[in-house]
Amino acid sequence: MKTDPDAHKRMTERHKAGFEKKKAAAQKEKGLLLVYTGTGKGKSTAAFGMGLRILGHGMKLGVVQFIKGALHSAEREVLGRDPNCDFHVVGAGYTWNTQDRDADMKTAAVGWAEAVRMIEDPSYDMVILDELNIVLKYQYLDLAEVLAVFARRREMLHIVVTGRHAPDALIEAADLVSEIRPIKHPYQEQGIKAQKGVEF
Repeated sequence: MKTDPDAHKRMTERHKAGFEKKKAAAQKEKGLLLVYTGTGKGKSTAAFGMGLRILGHGMKLGVVQFIKGALHSAEREVLGRDPNCDFHVVGAGYTWNTQDRDADMKTAAVGWAEAVRMIEDPSYDMVILDELNIVLKYQYLDLAEVLAVFARRREMLHIVVTGRHAPDALIEAADLVSEIRPIKHPYQEQGIKAQKGVEF
């Protein structure tokens, strides 16, 4: 189907005018609370992409990775080598592997203490709390306490939270929420195992 060049020009002019109007109206800057949730693949990937942006600007990044502690991840290797990145891993693997609620709660508390330290340290520009939503779902941490810490963060600190099943109260408090849903996945559809560079 052939597109009319004049119609295309009119459409792109309208889009540009709308974009410029929104851009002119958005003048504030503030630290954001960003939540990546949903049952699809890519939540941590999105968060670490933002982390790379922070590091690319010479800013300081803090990461606390809950739950996945027993699993190797290449992003940990790369980001952990950057002098502006403070990367902490807690946990002994997914909850169905540990099968020990008391141990998981103690591990979550260790990770949360590290997260609070980063959030309260003015040298950090962004703190990524990978898989925190899972910790909150299983009530390994008190949601009200977590939200209170987020609420009193300093004005320009960005906090990124990932994981399935983000609590409604966290979604309400967030500035940005993206829900990633699965449409196709090679593991489920084709029996293809997790592979280097794609899953880890």
